[in-house]
Amino acid sequence: MENVLEVDHVVKRFPGVVALDRVSFSLQPGEVHALVGENGAGKSTLIKVMTGVYKADAGEVRYAGKPVAFDSPSAAQQAGISTIYQEVNLVPLMSVARNLYLNREPRRFGLIDSRRMRQQARGVLRQFGVDVNVSRPLRSLGLGAQQMVAIARAVQIDARVVIMDEPTSSLEKREVETLFRVIKQLREAGIAIVYVSHRLDELYKICDRVTVMRDGVVVGGGLDMRGLDRLRLVSMMLGRDVVDVKRHGVTAFDADHEIEGEPVLRVRGLTRRHQLHNISLDIRPGEVVGLGGLLGSGRSETARAIVGALGLDSGTVEVDGAVVRRRSTAASIKAGAVMLPEDRKAEGIIPNLSVRENIVLAALPRLSKFGLVSRAKQDEIVDFFIKRLRIKASSPDQHVGELSGGNQQKVLLARWMCLHPKVLLLDEPTRGIDVGAKAEVQGHIDDLAREGLGVLLISSELDELVEGSDRVLVLKDGHVIGHLAGDDVSEENLMEVLAAGPGAGDDIDD
Repeated sequence: MENVLEVDHVVKRFPGVVALDRVSFSLQPGEVHALVGENGAGKSTLIKVMTGVYKADAGEVRYAGKPVAFDSPSAAQQAGISTIYQEVNLVPLMSVARNLYLNREPRRFGLIDSRRMRQQARGVLRQFGVDVNVSRPLRSLGLGAQQMVAIARAVQIDARVVIMDEPTSSLEKREVETLFRVIKQLREAGIAIVYVSHRLDELYKICDRVTVMRDGVVVGGGLDMRGLDRLRLVSMMLGRDVVDVKRHGVTAFDADHEIEGEPVLRVRGLTRRHQLHNISLDIRPGEVVGLGGLLGSGRSETARAIVGALGLDSGTVEVDGAVVRRRSTAASIKAGAVMLPEDRKAEGIIPNLSVRENIVLAALPRLSKFGLVSRAKQDEIVDFFIKRLRIKASSPDQHVGELSGGNQQKVLLARWMCLHPKVLLLDEPTRGIDVGAKAEVQGHIDDLAREGLGVLLISSELDELVEGSDRVLVLKDGHVIGHLAGDDVSEENLMEVLAAGPGAGDDIDD
């Protein structure tokens, strides 16, 4: 079968690093081809070369049998290559309908037909299980709904190739099943799909072939998924022997550490109309408390309320025995409670600043004297955390926006750790990062708990909560509906609590 898209010995260099080293890749019509590797392996760079974001320094890209060199993503899209990015890449202030039809709005007498656009948008989104007010700004939706809008937009364009970069990272189970149904329909229509994901279960469920990258090189090209052992795939991604992967596994969580003393975080009666209902929890030094529940259960809202980023009708927060009376993020940070947000792009990193500047940003007031900031102190802190967290960057002066997702997450972790906090709240800390980086981040979390830090861990992945938490609180519709501890912390018990939990409006006491 003739390839619809080919990459032939492509090279892409950046200052101090070869991002792609003679990379070749082929895609056939109607196939789902997985593109995998650790963060920093070159997957995103390859996608950007294929879609006109970057120009290759050497090699050739062929589309429909002809050499191409797209000068922009828009040109690639017009040719029939549509891309869904891991970070929602739409216009948050525009309406849902306008985002769905941006640059291809239905028109009447030369003007945008807003009424018809809204009607069509509602119909399209219902096919994806999304029932929202399409006149509302996109930013008013949750991340999962925003991602479904981005997916709907990409597949509605008349494309021959659809590139999906971590499309399920913000989706709940029902939405993932809808996406897989759409992928099946695209495959049957002869549309080729490049599927980037770190979730191995997904790869084996929907992908036909896989190309594995490591350090900018293809280490396994166009392999048949049906004949590829899972351990072998992980070993190729990590560059380790199968025996070593089997011995050490791919997770570094170890919840077996000493927990003692009075709670370092004490939360009582957090209530916000229609969102949170009388939520209470304690975290002791060295304890990792998981916060479980489906998307929309109130997990992120609870964490944001604790650190003063979400207003409350009532409730109190104590850090290390002292009540945080002024409800603001600044007061929370000063008290010793900090948070890694779920959306690192919108609320975490500052992409055009360097790794150094992103790390020391929160610590600048403590590093300044008479309004001057010591560069030597900055370098000391930055060098320490780059080494400790093994942040892969060409130098501390590299823009953080150029780093992989896993390394960006480590930079955010370093930013807060240099403040020596007492409580660390983590909202989906391993979302969208690869197997190796995930294990590293999990290992760092466990190290911090061993050093006496109190940790609140939010994750959509049940195995991550089970492996990494000493206790788990389960939320549903803004209520605490269950509390698991010790041997009771298991995936089966979590599923049971979620299935049996009461609906919204029921009165629950913690």
